[in-house]
Order: sequence, then C-alpha cells, then structure tokens
Amino acid sequence: MKVYLRGAAVLLLSAVACAGVVLAQQSAAPAKTTLASERDRVSYAIGLDVSNSLKAIAPDLDYAAFERGLRNGLEGKDALLSASEIQQVGRDLVTRIRARAGQPPQDGKMPEVAKDKVGLMVGGDVGRSLAQLKDEIDVPTFMQALRTGLGGGTPLLAEAEMRSVLEGFASRVRGRLEAERKAQGEKHRAEGEAFLARNKGVKGVVTTASGLQYMVLRQGNGPRPKTTDRVRVNYRGTLLDGKVFDSSYDRGQPAEFPLDRVIAGWTEGVALMPVGSKYRFWIPARLAYGEAGTPDGSVPPNAVLVFDVELMSIL
Repeated sequence: MKVYLRGAAVLLLSAVACAGVVLAQQSAAPAKTTLASERDRVSYAIGLDVSNSLKAIAPDLDYAAFERGLRNGLEGKDALLSASEIQQVGRDLVTRIRARAGQPPQDGKMPEVAKDKVGLMVGGDVGRSLAQLKDEIDVPTFMQALRTGLGGGTPLLAEAEMRSVLEGFASRVRGRLEAERKAQGEKHRAEGEAFLARNKGVKGVVTTASGLQYMVLRQGNGPRPKTTDRVRVNYRGTLLDGKVFDSSYDRGQPAEFPLDRVIAGWTEGVALMPVGSKYRFWIPARLAYGEAGTPDGSVPPNAVLVFDVELMSIL
C-alpha cells in the first residue's frame, strides 16, 4: 500500500529525493520488541512506509508535534496551523530540502523553520491521508516504526515483510470498503426509488419517459437550447437529505458547459428549459452518477440528485 499525502506534504516530498539521515530520538512510549498482533504489524508497516517518504525532512521534524498533528488528522479535525503558516513553512522547508541536496538558495540565505510547526503540518497531512484507516492504526506502534525508519535503526520488520503486510492489509481494506460501498448503494437505491414514486404524484411534478422528474419554478420566454449547445447556468445540487454537494451560487459565478458533456439528467432537463427559466430537477441515479457515485464521495452510490437550475443564456 502506498501512503498518499496531500497539500503541502506533496510539494515537500516531491521536491527532492534525499538519502536517509539520522534524527535524534525524542521521548516516546516504551518500545515494543515484538509485534504480537496483526494490528501491531499493520501499524508498524505503515509507519515504516511513511518514514520512507519523510527522510528528506527528517532534520527539521519534531516527533512530538508530528504525533499531535497525526492524531488530529486521523480524527478529521481542522489543521493545527493556519493556511498562511502552512504556506510559509512549506516554502521554507522546500528551500532547506533542496539546499541539503546541493541546490543552495539563490540569495544565499538559508531560512529557519520551527520544527514543531513542521511536525504539526506534516503529521496532520499524514493523519488526514490515513483517516479512513484510523481504527486500524495503533499510534504508538506507528510512531515507533517512524522513529526507527527515520533514525536509521533496525526495524522489527524487514523490507519484504513490510511489503507483504501492507499488501495483505490493502487487500482486506479494499474488500471491506467495497462491501460498505455496496451496502450504501443498496440503501440509497431503495430510498431513491421510494422517494421518486411518492414525488411523482406531487402537484406540479412532471415525469419524463426516462424517469427524470422536474417542476417549473419560473418559466422563461427565451429559446430552448439543443443538447449540443453550450449554456450558462446558475444551479444548486443537493442530495435527498438536503446536503449541498455542488453550487455555482456558493462559488459566486455562473457555470458554463456544453450540454452533451454533463450527466444525462442535466442534458435532458436543461434542454426542456426556455432561457430565463428556473426548474427543479429530481434526477434518478441511472441518469446521474449511478452505482459508482463521484470519486470524491460527495455523491454516494445510487443517489437521487436534486438540482435547482436557472438557465441564463445559450452561448
């Protein structure tokens, strides 16, 4: 399993490949001498894998702050540094990494960084990347492996063992997530079908042959777009529970796109609207994102979508 880091850590870790360095040990929980459980083995293997990605920043890393940021990120809490602090620490840290790799700053000035801020930033990034696995990770064991990996010690797992543990764990996690996704999809399918059956009888709701449902909130008097046209719209998209997953209103500007490049429910629905209209659409999952949902998880599998759409112009 490859640990993927986000935000500033991506910039830092891709800045330069650097040889391992020895980092002075800071206070930690009593070290394990054996890995008695599968959870210990997984936690240790993930810690070693992460340490391989962090060697370049080891001289600038405070372990205690890293652990604090890690725990915070695992819980999905807000970052412990402000956005401006993250940007500044990230820039300075990249400069220091490059200097250690033989690329000194052009102005000859080596920026200083606060090791605790580096720890909070990177630990938080790692924690957020592992948040879905938080119940699988024993933090003290993870931290022991991280210290060993960054400090040049002898790990409790050899490289081949570490890879074997990670591959087996990744396979189990994929199976678990797939089962959860399938169960979620079945729940949303049943809820969506029941909702659409009820909504079909609501006064003012029109159901098309495809199953798309819509209501006219304001009827315009302009031309209707063809499915090959490009349009400008304002819209808000929600799930059946009212959760907003996309909104041009929230972004503060209308959206523009060709009608044949969006979900089928949009292509069909907006083509029904005269310019100047505002419609509400209830889009069955098969005309939206189907069994897969969206990659970022904002739309779950088999979700019925609700859109309020204003057609402003045909471009």
